[in-house]
Amino acid sequence: MSIYRNYCDRTIFSHNIRTNEMSNYEKTLEIIFGRWRSQILYAGVRLGVFDCVRSVPKSSIDIAKELNLDDTLAYRLLRALGSLGLLIEDGNHDFSITIQGEFLQKDHPQTLRGIALLEEGREHYALWKHLPAMIREGKQNAFLREYGQKLFEYTDNNPPYRDVFNQAMSSYSSIQTALISEALDGYDFSNIHHLCDVGGGQGHLLSSLLLKYPHLKGSILELDSALKNKEFLWARKMGVEDRCTYVIGDMFDEVPAADAYILKMILHDWSDDECVNILSNIYQASSNRGTLFIAEHLVPGPEKPHFSKLFDIHMMCVASGRERTIEEYAELLKRAGWKHANTFQSSSGLMGVIQGNK
Repeated sequence: MSIYRNYCDRTIFSHNIRTNEMSNYEKTLEIIFGRWRSQILYAGVRLGVFDCVRSVPKSSIDIAKELNLDDTLAYRLLRALGSLGLLIEDGNHDFSITIQGEFLQKDHPQTLRGIALLEEGREHYALWKHLPAMIREGKQNAFLREYGQKLFEYTDNNPPYRDVFNQAMSSYSSIQTALISEALDGYDFSNIHHLCDVGGGQGHLLSSLLLKYPHLKGSILELDSALKNKEFLWARKMGVEDRCTYVIGDMFDEVPAADAYILKMILHDWSDDECVNILSNIYQASSNRGTLFIAEHLVPGPEKPHFSKLFDIHMMCVASGRERTIEEYAELLKRAGWKHANTFQSSSGLMGVIQGNK
């Protein structure tokens, strides 16, 4: 049942809205009320509901007591989470978690908890109010408008936000690694011996590729701040530490020599000129037969709704970058000396990989 039907009596509007138009009317209301859903979910995550409620039913009073919440208001939140399909409520006001809700638990292997805390948390919530002004003025980056600092500067200077940001990036990485690995499944890596992941974070993608292709050796170029906590580095946890090297550096200055390079969700953070700077540095460092893989959400044509078209507005708010079409990435490659060789897509089309050759 739609949110509209939860809050409005349909008969009030039926006299002036034709039956065949009601569906589109309700769809529009669903979009208007969309933030209610995400903020209700965020409150549940922030208060610890999904780590408290398990598959065995538990009363709302016991949940409230365990989480130090008000009984009455806690029940209303739990009921709303049930309406979203994240919990199940029985006739005794006992609640258990659904499979969908389990993705919001800390210990779930595919947890989305960090993404929920980041994207619906205080910092990111405040950015969206700047969207109309940015579009009027032609100047993006709401993060700078709101906090006087760019995203990565703010991240470095605010440990609580940095912790949530890193949790979210880990969640994103597990999703993206699966999509990229699928997209590149038919690619022949036999002629590549050293793969460098530029801006590769803690190494989830590269470590996964090293597991899949045992002949490969790899390196990860990252800032010192991203590599300080050694216990979070994936090469050790995934058993490929002997074939993976972490290199401290800045992609805007210099990158290590390698046969091939991969950039996962890096270029969408930056303007065209900044992207050309990064790609040019990689071109200079790569071998004579160098190969480059750019993994991003690729914007399709106007006929197709796609996550990338929404993510693009998110990037308008948080940074100087954007989501791009295949043709736009091909132009960036050309400006930096590369040739667009191929494009690979995951089966869902959610992510793609652009291949550039020297």
